Amino acid sequence: MAENSQPDYDKPGDEGEERIKVICLGDSAVGKSKLVERFLMDGYKPQQLSTFALTLFTHTTEVDGKKITVDFWDTAGQERFNSMHPSYYHQAQACILVFDCTRKITYKNLPEWLKDLRTYRPEIPCLCAANKIDEDMSMTQKTFAFAKKHSMPFYFVSAADGTNVVKLFKDSIRAALAYKHNSTDFMDEIMKELENFELDPKYNSKLNQDGTQRNGKDSPDNEDADKEAKDGKHNAADTGQS
Repeated sequence: MAENSQPDYDKPGDEGEERIKVICLGDSAVGKSKLVERFLMDGYKPQQLSTFALTLFTHTTEVDGKKITVDFWDTAGQERFNSMHPSYYHQAQACILVFDCTRKITYKNLPEWLKDLRTYRPEIPCLCAANKIDEDMSMTQKTFAFAKKHSMPFYFVSAADGTNVVKLFKDSIRAALAYKHNSTDFMDEIMKELENFELDPKYNSKLNQDGTQRNGKDSPDNEDADKEAKDGKHNAADTGQS
């Protein structure tokens, strides 16, 4: 799919309708596709863009009384080749950066993904999500410095049970719209909302029952662990769903 065959996402929307583009980034198998599918459930139209190994999920919603068509772009495994085609970033208006909180290497690779993003889209809002918290709930008690360092809204999410998935994607839609309409303070609003946002009580309850971390897993911020990070970006990427 060539860039000139994409919808013109920068084009101002009609009075009653608008179209935006949100891209997902992160290592292979962190759950990007599963997160999109969880959010949209049956209300989406997936389109395989085989030319560049992409999957496009089209979703229609309404924001402030206006019809919004959202194209969520997923890498569909292209990230395993260590490079994204420039068309993936072209006219993107927001980005969801995902890592697997049970695999430290996927967290350590976030700076490289952000660097790639900023090469093509230096100003668009980026939201950071720690996926698979259902597999190790102790991770919700950890501090992840990357998001704070880059002033990104941060979300603990689970594609498996749906925790925070709707909020993450609705915020990404709002952020993309705000960027398209040159709103400069919208990300500050999201950050303030998240300061007072509480995780589902079921996680705190389960943590109190467990008392200790399951399987002895450390925080991805523990620099003493996961020596494979020294091998560089994506060397530990798994095969399968993105």
